[in-house]
Amino acid sequence: MKTLKYILLLVVTATLLSSCNSSTSKESSKEEYQCPMKCEGDKVYAEEGVCPVCEMKLRPTSKVIKKVLSTMISDESIFNLTSKWNTQDGKEIALKELKGKTLVMVMIYTTCKAACPRLTADMRNIEEKIPTDLKNDVAFVLVSIDPENDTPKKLKEFAKENFIDNKQWTLLQGTESGVREFANVLAVKYKQISPLDFSHSNIISVFNPEGELVHQQEGLGVDNNETITKIIETVKTY
Repeated sequence: MKTLKYILLLVVTATLLSSCNSSTSKESSKEEYQCPMKCEGDKVYAEEGVCPVCEMKLRPTSKVIKKVLSTMISDESIFNLTSKWNTQDGKEIALKELKGKTLVMVMIYTTCKAACPRLTADMRNIEEKIPTDLKNDVAFVLVSIDPENDTPKKLKEFAKENFIDNKQWTLLQGTESGVREFANVLAVKYKQISPLDFSHSNIISVFNPEGELVHQQEGLGVDNNETITKIIETVKTY
């Protein structure tokens, strides 16, 4: 009898472990294709191809295979960073709390009069081009490179002034070491040249919902079609 109990216990344990290790699931749905830029509005096609207007590759409109996010964090994920951050609402978070959405991130500082307003406008322009049905799967994050001056209150004011104060946007104030560590991950270079002025890289980064870097856009006011396409592709993959 004891032997039988041990066998049953082993079978149940193996079954539970198998269930926990499952990392993907499938959804059955009809596959349709659409231009990522929606040149023809909501028009869809039954087969793959290119948009007759802009000639971009048509993208699936339905999530036929939906990846289940793993509880494990890969070595390439920014969620490995243990630094703490304050949001514009004064809430303390770790980066891993952003897990689950495609992240569009940029590093700025609020007293900047040249590049940062343009970078913020570029981020806003990207948000406007994301299809409405996908916007809830995307989060826009601004990380301050001036944590001493960019308090949560200052960040909140900046968000209102730049029309980025809706739920899609998160502004972060960290520590000097946390900001430097994060900048190194993004290959963003910055240097303080006066108490309220910095020189810095102009890079917008896209991360998948598991915190892995998938795309970067460098420069100000550049063509963002490739970035938009990558965001849409990432959202539809996860």
